[in-house]
Amino acid sequence: MSDVVYLTKQRMKEIEDEYQHLTTVARKEIAQKIADARSHGDLSENADYDAAKEEQGLLELKISQLGELLAKSQIISSSDFPTDKVYILSKVTIKNLGTKSTETYSLVSAAEADFEQNKLAVSSPLGKALLGKVVGDIVEITTPAGTNKFEIIEIGKI
Repeated sequence: MSDVVYLTKQRMKEIEDEYQHLTTVARKEIAQKIADARSHGDLSENADYDAAKEEQGLLELKISQLGELLAKSQIISSSDFPTDKVYILSKVTIKNLGTKSTETYSLVSAAEADFEQNKLAVSSPLGKALLGKVVGDIVEITTPAGTNKFEIIEIGKI
């Protein structure tokens, strides 16, 4: 088993619910599709059967991936960390020193990252740069578009 994946209690519940649904409801639905396709006769020329078997393979892959994720997941809470520095589950407001714009991000594990919801993975370049920093620190991120400097304005809890 590889590295531990840190998840919030809410995200862990979402993954457990999805896993439960896939292993019970979705598996039965696929089995029924395969049975229906078999009843149509010759399997060598049966597109419905081939499609159902492919769908079954993809479902089993997803179940396997979720199972592995659950096996190596550990629930963490923002109350586990102080707000003196940037940690996982910190809510960080940063100011882009080039554009003078500010943005607030929640630092989460890669399994929970969602840029549209401003949930930034701690393993991302910006996430890595922010970890361990304090209010007032300046971090530099080099991207293909150039180097950006950010000042940490505020640190809070998610």
